[in-house]
Amino acid sequence: MLKFAVVLFKRPDISVERFRVYLRTVHGPLAEQIPGLRKYVQNYVAEDPKRKPPGWHGIVELYFDDWEAMEAGWASPEGERATDDLAEFADLTRTTWSVVEEIVIRESSL
Repeated sequence: MLKFAVVLFKRPDISVERFRVYLRTVHGPLAEQIPGLRKYVQNYVAEDPKRKPPGWHGIVELYFDDWEAMEAGWASPEGERATDDLAEFADLTRTTWSVVEEIVIRESSL
């Protein structure tokens, strides 16, 4: 499985709450329609009184079977629509993305 990670920074003209609501209720459903997408995860910064905020506002993980499936998904009308929608809530001058290699060092079953 291949993971594509997006580190999102909100647009400066919108609130953190609006960013979260938009990502969850508008952008997320668009991303879910990308052909070949096997898993989709949204991560939000949690308030932590012991640590400085990281500066970014969310991380999205998109999983595909392989490179071919990922590239086909991005090239589809649904992939293009989801990509184009990023400008509605994300600061594209700071937002970054990459295919990442996930190496699980420890996993515990409860």
